[in-house]
Amino acid sequence: MRKFTTRPEIVGNFGVVTSTHWIASAVGMSILEKNGNAFDAAVATGFALQVVEPHLNGPGGEVPLILCPNGENPIVICGQGVAPNSATLKTFSDMNLNIVPGSGLLPAVVPGAFDAWMLLLLNYGTMSLKTVLEPAISIATKGYPLVPNIVNTIKSVEELFKTEWTTSAEIYLPKGEVPSIGDFFTNKKMANTYLKVIKEAENKSNDREEQIKQARLIWSQGFIAKEIEDFCKNNEFMDTTEKRHKGLLTGDDLAGWSATIEKPLSYDYKNYTVCKTGPWGQGPTFLQQLALLKEFDLDSLDENSPEFIHLVVEATKLAFADREAFYGDTNFNDVPMDVLLGEEYNAKRRNLISKEASMKVRPGVIPGFGGRVLVRPKGGTPESFSKFDIGEPTVARFDEPNPSNLGDTKGDTTHFDIIDKWGNMIAGTPSGGWLQSSPIIPNLGFCLSNRGQMFWLDENSPACIGPKRRPRTTLSPSLALKDGLPYMVFGTPGGDQQDQWSLHLFLRHVHFGLNLQEAIDAPGFSTAHFPNSFYPRETDIGHLAIEGRFPKETIDELIKKGHKLIIDDDWSLGRMTAASKDNEILKAAANPRFMQGYAIGR
Repeated sequence: MRKFTTRPEIVGNFGVVTSTHWIASAVGMSILEKNGNAFDAAVATGFALQVVEPHLNGPGGEVPLILCPNGENPIVICGQGVAPNSATLKTFSDMNLNIVPGSGLLPAVVPGAFDAWMLLLLNYGTMSLKTVLEPAISIATKGYPLVPNIVNTIKSVEELFKTEWTTSAEIYLPKGEVPSIGDFFTNKKMANTYLKVIKEAENKSNDREEQIKQARLIWSQGFIAKEIEDFCKNNEFMDTTEKRHKGLLTGDDLAGWSATIEKPLSYDYKNYTVCKTGPWGQGPTFLQQLALLKEFDLDSLDENSPEFIHLVVEATKLAFADREAFYGDTNFNDVPMDVLLGEEYNAKRRNLISKEASMKVRPGVIPGFGGRVLVRPKGGTPESFSKFDIGEPTVARFDEPNPSNLGDTKGDTTHFDIIDKWGNMIAGTPSGGWLQSSPIIPNLGFCLSNRGQMFWLDENSPACIGPKRRPRTTLSPSLALKDGLPYMVFGTPGGDQQDQWSLHLFLRHVHFGLNLQEAIDAPGFSTAHFPNSFYPRETDIGHLAIEGRFPKETIDELIKKGHKLIIDDDWSLGRMTAASKDNEILKAAANPRFMQGYAIGR
């Protein structure tokens, strides 16, 4: 029986591109039409997303990429920048801080996106630096229409921009006013930054590969690094602490970091193998949720049934509790993923799932590994911590969330998936450097990522802040093989919801036979029953948000099971995109929510 869809699943055999913004999808497809491959198209799409979704990502942000070149094994490119060398516990203690601010210059980490894009283009692309940057430069120069959420974001920080972050006001409050929905908007300073990178790289060499290498050096050691250091060193800006702080980033921090190529983690589920980033991100929670769910008979359920939702949410609670206890930068932490994805461990964890909604944060115990889980109930005072069943419960004190808006407007993320006619496939989740993250660097036209807010200021946490450490990001693209062959790339924005909404898409496709568009259009749900990755790091015990489109019987039964149910708008949860390759047939789909995401292909 065909399920409801808002639009057709895109089908073709030449190439498919799907992303969270129609302009970015069109840019990616234009590269494929010029005989570029999926990786060329990914770079152009990524730079276009920086322009058309500035409230969700920017040049100063980060990006994890997962890709499978035709005939090769999947790989991950880590474009997550690291904490500055001076970002130590003592640094923050000396400022009397016990939580990393959610905005401003203090939480800024090395901007990692540009180097990741260049590494992808250098090793797997075919086109020149100029060719893949030209669409973004053109859009930033000539303008793009503002979608409602950009305007809403600017409005939320209007007063901050006018009184404190005046460099941001120069770009985002033209004529001193919030722009209107549909206005064509430009960022010529950003365009000029990229034009200067191209010019300097081309002056160094006529060779494609050498130009890309020079662009990487220009970013990490040239004028961009100098502008970032000068801005952080010579300016103090208001942040969520209600105080003004300088940034910690230096030119040496940028020069000492580069994107890396890594093997993905994977998990076999039915006849699929799902590949994710390592535990420096939250990606393995997707895999552990599969490990917890594999012994339940999901095939016998319905995708909108209370039993399905309950089982998935309870597995999510357990996997994300383990995220808090064990995940961190694997360059500094030994994360026992073999145990966390092992059957013996998950059999014990699976037994914790009952017919009732859990009201405890319950990480597992693995001797010799892991750290404290700090739980702050949503809306509580710094002293009102509940002691949940977490081994040795720790009561930690946090600064109060600031009731005024000092840049703590919640940011989000972008996503894209691309498959070309040769079978190359890639998924990426660009984020960070949101317009509301930190003040615009005037000579560059973009701001820095505040991803450092995801560190804990707790030496017992594997996600503790420290020099050259990667913050435990929520960014989580996915790649799945089917019967051993590369099959699907998919993902979504959404912070802590990314490895929930993506999982729901996958399960509905695998267990209930929904095509990609049907799985995306199905009613969404998610839980916040674990410490949030973003400032002010609250936990909403028992929380379960669902779209109002679920049947009344499902809603009633979930309430009976004890879930603290929030019935959200009918089309509000999830921003998924996905693309697949089955033999020579390519398919793609995109989220209809917020009327931005589109899939394109032929």
